[in-house]
Amino acid sequence: MKTKIKLIVIVLFFAIFGCDDYLEILPKGQENTENFFNSADDYENALVGVYDLLSTTYLNNILGEIASDNSLCGGENATDVLDWQQIDDMTHNPDNGALRNIFQWMYAGISRANYILEFKDKTNFDRKPQVIAETKFLRSYYYFELVKFFGEVPMYLDKRITLAESQSINKSTTTQIYEQLEKDLLEVVAVLPWQQSQSGRATKGAALALLGKIYLYQEKFAQASQTLDKVINSGQYSLVSDFSSIFLNQNENNSESVFEVQYFGQEGGSFDCFVCVEGNIAVGFIGPRFTGGNHAPYTSGFSFNIPTLAIVNAFEVGDTRKAATFLDMNTFVSANPDVTFSQGHDHNGFYNLKYIPYAEGNASDVNLTHSNNYRAIRYADVLLMAAEAYNRGGINDATARNYLNLVRRRAFNVSDTSLDITSSGATLTGAIFKERRLELAGEGHRFFDQVRTGETTTIPGYTPSKNNLFPLPRIEIELTGNRWKQNPNY
Repeated sequence: MKTKIKLIVIVLFFAIFGCDDYLEILPKGQENTENFFNSADDYENALVGVYDLLSTTYLNNILGEIASDNSLCGGENATDVLDWQQIDDMTHNPDNGALRNIFQWMYAGISRANYILEFKDKTNFDRKPQVIAETKFLRSYYYFELVKFFGEVPMYLDKRITLAESQSINKSTTTQIYEQLEKDLLEVVAVLPWQQSQSGRATKGAALALLGKIYLYQEKFAQASQTLDKVINSGQYSLVSDFSSIFLNQNENNSESVFEVQYFGQEGGSFDCFVCVEGNIAVGFIGPRFTGGNHAPYTSGFSFNIPTLAIVNAFEVGDTRKAATFLDMNTFVSANPDVTFSQGHDHNGFYNLKYIPYAEGNASDVNLTHSNNYRAIRYADVLLMAAEAYNRGGINDATARNYLNLVRRRAFNVSDTSLDITSSGATLTGAIFKERRLELAGEGHRFFDQVRTGETTTIPGYTPSKNNLFPLPRIEIELTGNRWKQNPNY
């Protein structure tokens, strides 16, 4: 969906719908609804606006690593982006601005989706069933992000709500939310095609993978295995043979991409409105602080999201993923002796290579936005989720090993079984957890994997009775007249 048409539509959509609102009726909504959703183009343009909020999930992905044992916050110094530093240290509280951004931005996406669904019956056109299905997929994606971060949150469906309603709505339980997401995604799966003509749009495979993940998070292992198998057996996806090529800008939307957030780095951006930016902000924050020399093909960044030495050293000898996941600055400078850089906070010589900024991806803004797509759901992730479901559900360890070893063989660039995992039961479970950490390092999944599996003892400062969820933003609770109960121990 990286097209100029998209950008023009988004400017129009912001003009109509606003930039920061969520849980809010449109200020000029009454006259807008009379003149909107009268054509297929109206629905399509509104749908692009729902997709556009995916760009804000850059923050979810960064915090999913920084909160875990995979990454240190980094930055220029110990107070650079203090909201992130607090999450790294597990000292965050209900006034954390980054957490409020996630809360608001995910609800902004939900609100835009609900606006379409409120008027889903107003005008008929051939592609409307798919438009509605894509809308429900995106709403499910945003709600799942909210549940991962905050647990119980308010759920409202298929309509905008008035200011009075926003102040009286109650939280829904995670069970209620998951039930709704399951229902919506099952409907979506029945409608969406396996392939779309435009990259980045939701597909049947993306919906099945998200549904399988939601089942896995609830430990519904039988449903998860059956659902994820549909993705695996579809023949639509395959592992990219060379792991190091997966995250290159010239290899976006490849055979391993089940769902990919599209970014466009040529428009530039501003620190005044991150939600308005079309490029990947995370990439600019992640890059090294280069100060001189020929450091092509990379460009400079703000040195956040520094990989820990624990994850760097967790890879076995011969695992090709290590060199493809981390930039070893000492090795890089040795090969490029004219390169200079500034050491930021938490510097240990390593940087996230999967989402490093490339010079060709940001002609308009060197230090903020980039073209790197976010590989939200990869086929390797699907294989490992399915392996976990088969193993932890006591369904079939042989199938679990098969899926796990497909990922391992690619990692070690071997086609034989010499490095295959042969264990069963709890030992196999541990091997699958380890493989998820190595395969998905730097991609924003680690903290949530640790929480859902109880593998949190290696997170510095983590308190199990508290930090399994993030606090609801204090101001959001106050805006409801304090009717929402805060998450435990905040």
